[in-house]
Order: sequence, then C-alpha cells, then structure tokens
Amino acid sequence: MAQEYDLVIIGGGTGGYVAAIRASQLGLKTAIVEKEALGGTCLHKGCIPSKALLRSAEVYKTVQQSGEFGIETTSPSLNFRKVQERKSAIVDRLHKGVQHLMKKGEIDVYDGYGRILGPSIFSPLPGTVSVEMTDGSENEMLIPKNVIIATGSRTKSLPGLEIDGIHTLTSDEALEMDQLPESMLIIGGGVIGVEWASMLADFGVEVTIIEYAEQLLPAEDREISKELQRLFKKKKINVVTNAKVLPETLLKDRGFATISAEIEGETKVFTAEKILVSVGREPNSNNLGLQNTEIETDNGFIGVNQYYQTKEAHIYAIGDVIGGLQLAHAASHEGIVAVEHIAGQSPSPVVYENVPKCVYSNPEIASVGMTENEAKEKGFKVKSGKFSFQAIGKALVFGETDGFVKIVSDEETNDILGVHMIGPNVTDLISEAALARVLDATPWEISQTVHPHPSLSEVMGEAAMAVEGRAIHI
Repeated sequence: MAQEYDLVIIGGGTGGYVAAIRASQLGLKTAIVEKEALGGTCLHKGCIPSKALLRSAEVYKTVQQSGEFGIETTSPSLNFRKVQERKSAIVDRLHKGVQHLMKKGEIDVYDGYGRILGPSIFSPLPGTVSVEMTDGSENEMLIPKNVIIATGSRTKSLPGLEIDGIHTLTSDEALEMDQLPESMLIIGGGVIGVEWASMLADFGVEVTIIEYAEQLLPAEDREISKELQRLFKKKKINVVTNAKVLPETLLKDRGFATISAEIEGETKVFTAEKILVSVGREPNSNNLGLQNTEIETDNGFIGVNQYYQTKEAHIYAIGDVIGGLQLAHAASHEGIVAVEHIAGQSPSPVVYENVPKCVYSNPEIASVGMTENEAKEKGFKVKSGKFSFQAIGKALVFGETDGFVKIVSDEETNDILGVHMIGPNVTDLISEAALARVLDATPWEISQTVHPHPSLSEVMGEAAMAVEGRAIHI
C-alpha cells in the first residue's frame, strides 16, 4: 500500500538526516530512504573514521616525542588492529545516535534504493518514490508532497587506473586496511590526499604524494600550501607537484605497484606497496529516475536555485550531489534551508564564502572566504596581516609552534575578505573567523575582542592587529 508524506528524503547522510530532523521539528510527516546505513559517507567512509585514524596517528606521534615534555617511556609500539577497532566503535556509537534521533523525531526510515517516478496513478506530478527494499521484499511506494535528493557522492578514479582493493585503493578501501603498508603512493594532493599523507607518515609509512596542480590543496591560499609543503618535508613526505600521472603505465608485481608521471617534460617512475587514488568525488545522481522529471544536471551534478529547488519546484537537492563545496556541514545547512523553504518560511540562503573549510592533517589547515589571489583577481585592493604560532605562549606549552594565521582584508572598507590558518587546533579556531565573516567584521573589531591568555586563540587577535602593523608580540 502506498504511503503518503509531506517530505521524502532520498539519502540518509549528514545532509539528509539533518534535513529530516528539521522537517520533524516543523511538523512535517517525513521519511528517509537509505540504501546502506544512516549517516552516509561522512559517518561510515569519510569524516568520522578518517579523523579517528588521524587522532590515533597524532597520539602515536605524541608518545614518540613525549621525552620533549619530560615524560620518559619505553619505545611505543603501534597496534593497528586496535586503532581500527577504536575507529569502528566510534562509528557504531554515532550510527546508533542517528538511529535514535530518527525514532525521537518519528521519522520513518526505509532501507532500500529510492527512485523517482514520473506522473502516474499516484500523482499527476513526478515525484512518487519507488523503494527497492534491501531485504528483497516488495517495493514500497511513497507519495510525498515534496522530495529532497541527498544522495551524496562516491570516490572517483582515473581512466585506466582500476581499483583492485589490493595494490590500488581509494579512501574507502584504505579505511578497511587490516595492516599498514611499508610505503604508499598517493595520487592527488587535495584534502583527502593530504590527510592520508599526514596520517600515514605519522604512523611510520613511507609516503609520496603526487599532485597535478602547482601546489598541494590547490583551493587554499598559496602561503598556506607553501607552509604545508615545508612541514611535510619535515615529516619526510615526498611531495611532487606539477605532475601528470600516466595511468596506462601501472604495473603490479611481487607486492608492489609501479606507475609513471610526467613532470616538466620528463617521465619519472614511482614504486610503492600500495597506491591511494584521491582525485575527487563524483555525484550519485545516476539511476535515480531523473529522466522521469524536468531536473537538469551538469556532469551529473543536479542544478538548483538558492533554496535548492530543482526545475521541478517540489523536488529539492542538497549536498555533494549538487556540487559546490562538498562538505558535510555545508550539506547540513543546505538541508535546513531546503526544509524551511518547503515549510513556507523565509530562510537565509547559504553564503558559501562564509562556510569554513578544514583539513584535519597534522598540521591542521582551515580557511574561510577568499584567498589573497582570489581577492586580487576580483578587483579588491587588499591588505593582509600574518602572525606565527611561534610567538603564542600556549603554542609553546602545547609543543606545536609551526604555522600561522593570515587575515586578508579590503583596504577600502576594512572588511575581512578571508582568513587562512595552518597550525595547532585551527579547525576549531576557524569558527571565530567564520563568525567575523557573517558579521562583516573588520580586523579592528577582532583586535578589540579580548582573547584569553594563554590560549591559542590569541593568534587571531595578533593577526588582526598585524593587518594594521600593530601586532604586539612580534
């Protein structure tokens, strides 16, 4: 029998389940269709498990360096099986938490694959959702007034570079490794590649990272990338930029993989026990029944307006499947905006330049707004201030003084255009910068905020004063 809903959400990842909770709060009868597990890629294959591994790598490295803090230990050993067990326990706990939230919100969850049908006996408009149930039972038919597509994305590879799960991996397979390799070649110096390079190096793996662009993290400020590359060199990570990988040269032999890359006109060969391919993600928009609608796509990404409506006004799309920043916290806010629009409210559209971006490597990296080059390209006359963690007392106490905070502002209006950080705990510190962006703050206003001493947050006040050449501790 067909079930009627105010809202059906296809995809139970971070964007989907947050949208469902907001819909429940607003009194909408809501259902989620999820083919795997609630929490999606972020909880099960991305954000959470990778950060759990990164934390274990950080602790391992800290214990190795404990003598610097006056703590003498015997040589620490790494039990990677326990590292994986801890990761799985965290994921399981959070998964149960999401399931509880669905019950609390009286949100129906259908375990299956959802497809959008065209006009039929159920509805004169496209949007009825047919659910192919995971347990093999008869398809469920859901008749919603509105639909949100939140199907996320999947790992992408390069043509000719097949993923076998043994020699060649994506992050999905790497997360399930039962033991660490002696060496890893990482293709792609974006966020995922950088995080894995940092983690593996701290675990003692020999790492080479190959990036097609001229810098690691191509979307970040050049000074941040330059500092990252310097610190990666200290970790003995081999960084190769301006390199075009030649997938057709891949060879697998006796437990090793070899591949060639073209670098400044020369071909160089790289060999490692395993190759991690981290060249981006592609949208999960195929086989959703979009051909039964007027919904438009571009390279698989679904086109939407500022409220995430597609060309079918009652069908919305959020998260990785629409492209953009492809961040879990962005998807969550997109879901809230979409639901509030469905409920007849007047939500403020997401301003993507105010959404912080984080890289959980060691050192951490975080940013919000425009890079200095982007600001100049857009015609701004910029002024900037930079302050190093080396002059921050808490950083010295913490034992991590590498990195800095850089603030880019408009010389004419003094408004902050962007904030860029590399160093300890900057993925937490960036929230102050994000709030400053939302409030159209100036460096002067940040400098007037009293930052506690000693704290890492003092670096924000000092960087703000540095914009006007007034930094105190430099």
